[in-house]
Amino acid sequence: MEERLQKFLAEAGVLSRRKAEEAIARGEVTVNGKTVTEQGVKVDPERDLVTYLGRKVQKNVQKSVYLMLHKPEGYVTTVRDQFGRPTVMDLVKDVKERIFPVGRLDYATSGLLLLTNDGALTYRLTHPAHEVQKTYEAKLNGVPNERQLQQFRSGIVIDGRKTKPAKIRILEQQTEACRVEIIIHEGRNRQVRKMCDAIGHPVIQLKRVATGELRLGTLAKGNYRHLTEKEVQYLKQL
Repeated sequence: MEERLQKFLAEAGVLSRRKAEEAIARGEVTVNGKTVTEQGVKVDPERDLVTYLGRKVQKNVQKSVYLMLHKPEGYVTTVRDQFGRPTVMDLVKDVKERIFPVGRLDYATSGLLLLTNDGALTYRLTHPAHEVQKTYEAKLNGVPNERQLQQFRSGIVIDGRKTKPAKIRILEQQTEACRVEIIIHEGRNRQVRKMCDAIGHPVIQLKRVATGELRLGTLAKGNYRHLTEKEVQYLKQL
């Protein structure tokens, strides 16, 4: 039965579907010896020979892996980094299966990051249409007033496009800073930082503490754990 090439690559655990689309566009994937650069090409897993970076790709009957990592600051959320910076994969070297991050946390942000070899789940969790809730705790420079908080909640134009309504509440007020909880339903590049910049209170420190109802809890920075079966089923039902 034929299926889209990017879906095949994702379900084979090679790349997330989004990364597979990027790899195809770069000419890193071949089908039956021919380089494919167009999206939407269909393959038959039983008959077609697919390679990625010269290596044969096939769907293995492999164990599905679902991890929660407490990402520290100073790590990039990629499998490999062209500049040689440490990546989140350096923190899970003892996992035998080929896994990849679900979404991104920027270099200076810490907190909850999921990793898996389940391409279908990764696609569902990162696709904009599904609006999975993400909760952050941030330390901001200064203290927003009520007008600025309402501006944040109503949506702010960043990169030429207005964000969807978000939630923000002050957890702790200090002399020249404050701690806030922020909840968004999008995954735009550096979104929380840009929204805070837009109301005049830049982020000093940022940490993601939850994805949906899945919380980071007491997991130590730099450590990871396997998700429970109940947590996996919850994610699949989001």
